[in-house]
Amino acid sequence: MQDITIKITDREGTKHEVQAPTDMNLNIMELVRMYELAPEGTIGICGGMAMCASCQCYVLNDVILPEKGDDEEAMLSEAFNVKQNSRLGCQIHITEELEGLEIELAPES
Repeated sequence: MQDITIKITDREGTKHEVQAPTDMNLNIMELVRMYELAPEGTIGICGGMAMCASCQCYVLNDVILPEKGDDEEAMLSEAFNVKQNSRLGCQIHITEELEGLEIELAPES
């Protein structure tokens, strides 16, 4: 297992290239919190249970992601600022297949 590179555009439009460990069972929401790319208390409010959409992000490139589960689909159907490429960061676990993933954090509200 090795670290992979993920590019994250924060809510202010600043681009960050971060290293993500593939051996810790982290997800994108936890990675954003780890690198403090969003103010504390504004992302992952539900703790990663797919119940708040505070970790919604837009996938900007063609990296193969796991399919959306029922909980993620349901939460996105109720969330604001949803686009065709919206995903919940808490539902995307970091694996080697995500090398080069580019995402943008969705607006807070």
